[in-house]
Amino acid sequence: MSVLRQRTSRPPSPRAAPAELVRVRVWDLPVRAVHWLLVAALAVLSVTGFLIGDPDLAPSNTVDWVTWIKTIHEFTAYVFIALLIARVMWLFTSPNRWSRWTQWLPVSRARRAQILPSLRFYLFLQREPPDMVGHNPLAGMTYTLLYLMFGLEVFTGLVLWGVQGEAWAATLTGWSLTLVPLPVIRFIHHLIMWLTWGFMAHHVYSAWLVDRLEGSGLLSSIFSGFKFLPKDRLPPPDRVLPKRRIPPKDWR
Repeated sequence: MSVLRQRTSRPPSPRAAPAELVRVRVWDLPVRAVHWLLVAALAVLSVTGFLIGDPDLAPSNTVDWVTWIKTIHEFTAYVFIALLIARVMWLFTSPNRWSRWTQWLPVSRARRAQILPSLRFYLFLQREPPDMVGHNPLAGMTYTLLYLMFGLEVFTGLVLWGVQGEAWAATLTGWSLTLVPLPVIRFIHHLIMWLTWGFMAHHVYSAWLVDRLEGSGLLSSIFSGFKFLPKDRLPPPDRVLPKRRIPPKDWR
């Protein structure tokens, strides 16, 4: 009599319950407005600054054309300075916790503990990004460094204005020429422009990467202000809008 061998199959695993996500306003309107206005200002400043540094690339080398380029550059620089001041002020006055200076400087123990996981993620040593609502601490420190670079960019620009005959700029920054030669100041001014565009390329890539892994709407959040996050990630109290439920695979 033959013995029938029956295949044993594992019982089907229960389907994972959908993750409960909540719609959270992470970036408020002033942050989003300053963000995009800075992008526009940097584009104009870079193009006009490049033409000022190398006039041979301009469509015309007439005096009127060069004057217009310098005028646009200087006007946009005033806008740029105003935007920087507005964003720094908002760091200390915003009612939104994700827009405040504590997101840029890891002053809390919890934020400092996330520096190494953030670094491991960016170095591709860790697959999952750290669970954060706003900026991770490494990104926050990068923004701090970026704004320090912007401050130096403004200062070196004022030095160059002063050399070109802008009296108030010369009064504020003329002393620096006794410490640093003018060619070095001009070099620093141009170098920061290229470093800024390098940062912007990395910024877009890293935002796309995190958004792809999390599915939290990070890229769209800089337009709408809202991200979709797991409910258990939010430290209380947080004001949230109506929730939606999606499978975990859609955000992980």
